[in-house]
Amino acid sequence: MGRDSLYIADRRKKEFTYPIHNHEVFELNFVEHAAGVRRVVGDSNEVIGEYDLVLITSPDLEHVWEQNTCQSDDIREVTIQFHVDLNENGFLTRTPFHSIRKMMLEARKGLCFPLEDIMRVYPQIDSLSSVKDGFYAVSQFCAILYELSKSTKARTLATSSYAKVEVESDSRRVLKVKNYISTNYRNEIRLATLADIAGMSPSAFSRFFKLHTGRNLSEYIIEMRLGYASRLLVDTSKGIAEICYDCGFNNLSNFNRIFKKKKNCSPSEFRENYHKTRIVV
Repeated sequence: MGRDSLYIADRRKKEFTYPIHNHEVFELNFVEHAAGVRRVVGDSNEVIGEYDLVLITSPDLEHVWEQNTCQSDDIREVTIQFHVDLNENGFLTRTPFHSIRKMMLEARKGLCFPLEDIMRVYPQIDSLSSVKDGFYAVSQFCAILYELSKSTKARTLATSSYAKVEVESDSRRVLKVKNYISTNYRNEIRLATLADIAGMSPSAFSRFFKLHTGRNLSEYIIEMRLGYASRLLVDTSKGIAEICYDCGFNNLSNFNRIFKKKKNCSPSEFRENYHKTRIVV
């Protein structure tokens, strides 16, 4: 990108061939007419519909759009790469930009937007590459980010543990529990221990945790362990059995079964898919 504020690539193509990769710059990627394409972001693996829009703001988060079962011969992909300062004293900490900064921090795990949000910013994305004046192009892109930052249905893709993002919460009690789980995920974690940390009865804590996180406690723990396991599969040469036990699973067959159910592939397939075509740009 050099000294440019934005890099915009607006392409028409018949297939996705670029390998899985990660890069220093932030990226907003829009895909149209690509039903059946497989989108991989970190340890998230999903098949997309006709439209897809994802924001990624982590230099370490691998991602790729793979052809999979897509039969379209008129795929459009608009990739917008940029960089902004997310430091606590940066420009985005000013009041008008608070929602954009919040969205950028969430997008360290990859942030996927629903169709209603995509359609709301579609005209601006559609015309962005034709804006010749750099100032107005940046202004239009900022407007896109602001509109997306108002979304109430955007969802993160990679797990916090895979993306190496610190756990956050609007509840101090939930944050204490999450930090405990993050520190002790390799060991057996008892409901009574977590309830005690939160100062609640086990039954009340279970309801409280789901209300604040949207997930059952057991689901949250499994997701965190799988995130760490996925990261070890990518970053190390450890055997699958060793990774299984390192991440708090005490049964290899159970680990393989849960991994395949959640990730749509076995641990060995996950490792192979990442290693065979991974590049850094």
